[in-house]
Amino acid sequence: MNNRNLLPLFCGVALLSFTLGLSLFYVEQQFSYYAIALSALGGIAFLALLSLIIKHRFGQTNSARRLTFFNFKRWKKLTIVFCIVTVSIGFIGVSHYLANHSNVRWDVTQNKQHTLSNNTIEYISTLTNEVQLTAFHVGMPPKYLLDLFKEYERVSAGVIKTDIIDPIEQIAYAAKFGNAINADERKVIVESTDNRKDVDFTLSALSEDKLTNAIASVSRAPRTVYFLTGHGEYSSSSQEYAGLSKFKQLLNDNNITSKTLMLGISQSIPADCDVLIIAGPQNALSQTEETIIGDYLTKGGDALFLIEHTIVTTPDKPLSAGQRQKNPSLNAILNQWGLDIQSDIVVDLTNHIGDDVGSPATKNYGRHKALTEGLDYTFYVRPRSIRLLPQRRASIKHAVIVSTASTENSWAETNRTLDIQFDPNTDTPGPVPFAYVVIEEKKSEHPQNKKLSDTRLIVFTDADFLSNVYIHQYSNAQMGLNLVNWLAELDYKTFVSAKEIKVERLDLTSKQKRQVIVVLFLMPFLFVIAGLVVWLRAKRY
Repeated sequence: MNNRNLLPLFCGVALLSFTLGLSLFYVEQQFSYYAIALSALGGIAFLALLSLIIKHRFGQTNSARRLTFFNFKRWKKLTIVFCIVTVSIGFIGVSHYLANHSNVRWDVTQNKQHTLSNNTIEYISTLTNEVQLTAFHVGMPPKYLLDLFKEYERVSAGVIKTDIIDPIEQIAYAAKFGNAINADERKVIVESTDNRKDVDFTLSALSEDKLTNAIASVSRAPRTVYFLTGHGEYSSSSQEYAGLSKFKQLLNDNNITSKTLMLGISQSIPADCDVLIIAGPQNALSQTEETIIGDYLTKGGDALFLIEHTIVTTPDKPLSAGQRQKNPSLNAILNQWGLDIQSDIVVDLTNHIGDDVGSPATKNYGRHKALTEGLDYTFYVRPRSIRLLPQRRASIKHAVIVSTASTENSWAETNRTLDIQFDPNTDTPGPVPFAYVVIEEKKSEHPQNKKLSDTRLIVFTDADFLSNVYIHQYSNAQMGLNLVNWLAELDYKTFVSAKEIKVERLDLTSKQKRQVIVVLFLMPFLFVIAGLVVWLRAKRY
């Protein structure tokens, strides 16, 4: 092997040595002995190689040099190399520009950890008042927190401002928030106008739903709902399976305060009641209570009725008079609004939960965007059918919210002895509606106030779907929140607490980032050097 055959290999080693020296300097941000040695070795080798090439070229005769200069194959190869280098540099430049300036994103993580949910994006787009997010974090903040804040700023188009401070280093600034400095505490302070809410994420990573709920809490006017008590209703404070404590918590997360109301004592519905919730009373209301609720609705009040199922039995155990009166229909109130609750059980042989055909699962929703848009399946435990009364006020508007999904295999069963057989003479064929929305618009009684004061009423013949044991199944929680949201006349999306996502991100130091860049650069560069060596050797033959 002569010196000319070793020339391409020598060239590749020189370039690699020089590149490794510069890479080592870039990573360490200072010249070390190794960096200097590699760079010097590569530079010297390159200069020596260049002098040999010049000597070789100028050692030729003038005619030989002219032939070499005008050689077509030589310029063809050089042109191809030049084009490849130019295109590569252009691609790197354009890709870096788009990465830093383009809003197009592609989140390939399993749980879309770098992308805000559609609900959050839609809500943030409606914000008009500026919101300030200030995170307290001692030391270097985690990468996921920086990414999360950056996404909120980007999506809000500047309405949301973010800041991350170290309360130890910036103790004077942190003291303005009126909190004792705690090096172990991590939290975000959410502020808008004069409202403030603190979100603690000391023990777990800051989640999108917690942050969005906090933003909604400070940027929206609060609402108040009252749960009726005193008749065996589902308790909003009970943490048992049949309680509604989880539903109450979801309401609270959406800036809706929950209180209890015992009409037998108060004899009136509080003035701050935005929505009255009657959740599955087991015993009948008194006539006075029915009158109070009727007057409240007539004057423009809003209410959610959750009527429980009729009592069923077997043929050998007939129902007593007391059992037949359990779980009243409240038709004395609802008939005034054109609805009549039936004493039957809605069954669906095709779509139901478990082995209970009396627990229909359905996506057969009415076209009511605020209530049912984007919902998956919801299911209900032994609901009753609802009929519209032919004699009702013309000003009242009705719409079905939920019906059974099956047409041929669902019906309203009137037999209460669990003999499930369709009887065309007494049973109502499917699809069977068991949830209705009612609205009546009317002008205010005060001539100076021309604003419409409407009555909003929603009736479901089941309360179990919002109980602690079932609320997080399918879209039950979202349905319940949508109902209260619409009744309270709120114009923003509701937020259901998302499943906790374990943050599995690799937070790199600045030196580690430079190492990654060098590795990513050297990998294609090594291929370039290898290709150059092969090309130069091939040129010799």
